Amino acid sequence: MKFIRRHDLTPHTRIEIVRLAWLNQRIYGKMTQIAQAYHISRTLLYQLIWAANLQLTTLFSAQKPHVQAPQPLLEPLILLLRLEGKCSIPSMTAILQYFQYQPNAVGYLSERFQNYGAALPSTLAMAEHKVVFYLSDEIFARHQPILVTIEAQSTAILKIQLASDRSAATWEAHLHDLGDHRFHSIGMASDRGLGLVAGFQAACQDARWVCDRFHEFQDLFDRRHQLERKAYAAIAKEDEAAHTFHNAKSEANLHKRLQHYERAHQACEHAMARYDQLNLLLHLLRDAFHLCSPFGRLRTVVGVRAELTTLLSLIEEIDDAVLPKLLQSIRSHLDDIVAPFEQAESMHAELLALMPQQTLDALVLAWHHAHLS
Repeated sequence: MKFIRRHDLTPHTRIEIVRLAWLNQRIYGKMTQIAQAYHISRTLLYQLIWAANLQLTTLFSAQKPHVQAPQPLLEPLILLLRLEGKCSIPSMTAILQYFQYQPNAVGYLSERFQNYGAALPSTLAMAEHKVVFYLSDEIFARHQPILVTIEAQSTAILKIQLASDRSAATWEAHLHDLGDHRFHSIGMASDRGLGLVAGFQAACQDARWVCDRFHEFQDLFDRRHQLERKAYAAIAKEDEAAHTFHNAKSEANLHKRLQHYERAHQACEHAMARYDQLNLLLHLLRDAFHLCSPFGRLRTVVGVRAELTTLLSLIEEIDDAVLPKLLQSIRSHLDDIVAPFEQAESMHAELLALMPQQTLDALVLAWHHAHLS
């Protein structure tokens, strides 16, 4: 449901609405007639009556209300509910109404958060230069792109921008603005969006771009979920066929339904085997991308490439016509996929010039366990 703040409903108009509602209380159909006359919902009409009753009770009562909302605390409260409590705006309205905080309407809260968002800067500012590694992506709101760049280690949002397009020029300006705010990028990971990659290469010519593995392998993992659903559907069909077989009475029916069950059983075994095989290989694929082996040894580019090639070949052997098509693009991007291991090898060689092999191995092992914890 979309809530719109009606600017034509002035305070005098609202008072008139409440007056009419009071005069016509307990008259069948009058509330609906008033709501239709002013083009408002009956919910809003009853909220106006409730608010007016509360104000008049407060005004003419000798005692103070048992629950009085401290207005100075309302703004921090709604921010805490939204940001820390992760409450939806309708849930916040219900909470504020329970504690008799005013105003508490959905439209008011929505407008307040829009004002907060408009007041915040879209780019994080630093007091001094900060070396960072960018993670950038595009999200969409009502078909309009939002460009987002975060810092890889802290995942802090450095810049979020509602853009008219996602061209290379727009991304270049986005990243140049980060540079103006004292951020210096040593690299970026992202998907292969043409505008994003071209804009980064134009804005940060000395930095290194690496492919985002989430997007590189997303289709494979999506296919795993599809095969999982098919396996569960095949299990359900086999179970149904078994029940049908047990309910058969005549010999001819028993034979017919037995054949049906055997076909369902074979289809179920095939569907489960496809899912199990892909699921196992994807777990091995994920482990292959750790910079270190389980024993803390740094993986080499040659070793990782060989391991990936073997795993992709095994995935292709699964009896699924979709998988070979998904593997084509992954194989064509292997050089980009193993690029981080080249950088790790280079850093390892530089560190060997500064410390003994045994000391460096201990540091690599410690980093590996800290990274996995």
